[in-house]
Amino acid sequence: MKTEKVVDHIVSWLVNYCDNAKMKGFVVGVSGGIDSALTSTLCAKTGRPVWALNLPILQDPAQVSLSAKHIAWLTGRFDNVRTETVDLSNVLASLQDALPDAVGDTRTLANTRSRLRMVTLYVFASHYSLLVAGTGNKVEDFGVGFYTKYGDGGVDLSPIADLVKTEVYEAARHLGVIQEILDVPPTDGLWPDNRTDESQIGATYPELEWAMAFDATGEDPSLLSARRQEVLAIYRRFHRANRHKMDPIPVCQIPNDLR
Repeated sequence: MKTEKVVDHIVSWLVNYCDNAKMKGFVVGVSGGIDSALTSTLCAKTGRPVWALNLPILQDPAQVSLSAKHIAWLTGRFDNVRTETVDLSNVLASLQDALPDAVGDTRTLANTRSRLRMVTLYVFASHYSLLVAGTGNKVEDFGVGFYTKYGDGGVDLSPIADLVKTEVYEAARHLGVIQEILDVPPTDGLWPDNRTDESQIGATYPELEWAMAFDATGEDPSLLSARRQEVLAIYRRFHRANRHKMDPIPVCQIPNDLR
């Protein structure tokens, strides 16, 4: 990848989209992970106003700290970046108290965390006339669908969604993102046990990148190694299960003779 040119291309794309939409700038939820670190840095490079939000919800202190460190790095380099920490832990607790116990399973609450963050991002976006910048990469957004529908998938534009994870790391290194974020295992930060993405999916991002590329070829997988066949099966299972996130919302078309 021609990293410097790719970075310049994304920044230019962000500027043009923002200007054409007649909006002032961007808001990004900064999680302490590599994707949000890259996205927020690219948005900052536009020179447009950027709000970088730290949105902990019963979060591991290490994740909150990484988010704060990246935001400090960002605000130290770009005078167009503003920041706020909005702790949503009590909001989640209040919602849990209002709901029947039967709907409070761990997976549901994990996705609810993501959706509460989306609502908060749009509060800032609406008030300050900003665009919500998505932080999903290509493997997550179009491969395995590893995001929350109407949570971190609820955005106005996706600047890094055509970069696979290894390209995200390459661009982040080029831009000087702090080493701690480059080193930390990717996690969505939605689970009480702080499980990593790899432990949830069962494959690494480089493996998923390979599976995504291989699947597009239509080649026969029978001659692949046992591990590659396993990874391909994992990729295809996630891809099938999460198609509803990646496809347009189904619309019931009314036949003309019923009108």
